[in-house]
Order: sequence, then structure tokens, then C-alpha cells
Amino acid sequence: MNSINDSMGLFDIRGKVAVVTGASGAFGALAARVLAGAGARLVLAAGRAQELAEVAQSCQASGAAVETIARRPSTEVDCEAILEIADRCFGGADILVVASGMNDVAPIGEMSLERFERVMNGNVTSTWLLCRAFGMRALARGRGGKVVLVSSARGKLGHPAGYSAYCTSKSAVDGLTRALGCEWGKSGITVNAIAPTVFRSPLTAWMFEDTEKGKATREGMLARIPKGRLGEPEDLAGPLLFLASRASDFYTGHILYADGGYTAG
Repeated sequence: MNSINDSMGLFDIRGKVAVVTGASGAFGALAARVLAGAGARLVLAAGRAQELAEVAQSCQASGAAVETIARRPSTEVDCEAILEIADRCFGGADILVVASGMNDVAPIGEMSLERFERVMNGNVTSTWLLCRAFGMRALARGRGGKVVLVSSARGKLGHPAGYSAYCTSKSAVDGLTRALGCEWGKSGITVNAIAPTVFRSPLTAWMFEDTEKGKATREGMLARIPKGRLGEPEDLAGPLLFLASRASDFYTGHILYADGGYTAG
């Protein structure tokens, strides 16, 4: 009853420690800024050092304590190094946001095994390794935790333009979300995924422009989005804060589609 009377307190993550990987990318940078603005302490990881430093500075400007590591979660050693910073500097992570990942688009007949494996390693293996490193620590501490993975509407839906690697990888992320949601259900660790459709970012900016290609692509997407628009960064901020806070304590193993109804039709 106290939680209901103090409904905003359900979303309070002040003082929590959040690890964000892929922090220099569109979703990772957004996640870092949202969590910093909500009062979390941060460990930010990314392979691009300059962009990572810029994100860290913007988070520090909002008053957040921030540690960085210019490293991708490609191996067990990488993942351990990322989580160890949270242990050493802040006493351990409460929240893990896995925003690192990649795409490679080509018809299956033109995609090599090496290219396919690179997508699977970047989106699936690294996510699994990070979850394991986080989970082992969280289980040992016994105070629960929040894991937020990044999936895609393409984890549920196919795509005709050569997405055999990406769709497969995001379906695997969905499966990992459900499996760990079940495995860790009684431990107080929740595992959920945000699955967006196209939202505004440096990589998708061309879709929002009034060029011939941008307009044609946008109109094709909008024909299948009930909300009638493409996504904006703030459309992902609310779901992230919900899944990172105790407001979502009874939610685990869920794929939350931030897609304007795209996957509903």
C-alpha cells in the first residue's frame, strides 16, 4: 500500500549502480543519460573511446558519478573487466543494460559464415557473457538485480532485405530473456528486453529526411505502424526506467515492444 501511495517512488533508482554496454551507440547513450538523470551511478563501456568520453561527460553534467572502460564485451575477460569496475568503484552493479550489438545486411546467399558469426557473436554471445558475469555476482550478493536487454521488432518479424543474421540473433536474445527470466525468477533478478522498431538515431536519420529514398522508406514503414510515426528516443526512455526500477519487480522474461503497434498488426 505504501508503494501505491508513493507511486513515483516505484521508479526511484537514485544511488543504484548501472552498467551500460554499447554506451556510445544510439540506444546505449540514451540509456546512460536516462539513468544518469534518474540518479544512478554508472559504469559505461564501449569500443569507441572518444564517443564514450562524450557520453560520460554529458552524464556527469547531470551530476552522475561515472566510470568508463573503452572495451567491447567480446570475451569472458572483457565482460569480467567491465563488471569488476562496478565492483571496485561502486560495490557492485544493480542494473545491467546490454545495448552493444551490430547488424550486417545481405541476402543469405551472399553472406559468409564469418559475417553471420560476427553478428551472432556481437548480439548473442556477448549478451550471454554479460548476463552470466552480472548474474553470478548478483546471485552471490543476494540483493537481486535488473537486466535490460536490447532486442528488436525483428526478433519477432522477418524482413525481406537480407536480415537472416540480424533477425536470428534478435530471436535468440528474446529466447535468452525468457530463459533467464525463468532461471532467476526466485532470486529477485528480473530479465526483460526492449524491442524497438525504427527510432531516430544517427544511423536512421536518413529515414526522417525528405529525400526520395528517405520518404519512400518512411512511408513504407508508416503504413504498418498504427501510431502513424517513427520512434523518437524519448519513446524508449520510459520503458527503460520502468524495467530498471522496482516498478517492474513482478515483470520478468518479457519482450516489451516499443514500436507504435508495429508488431501488433
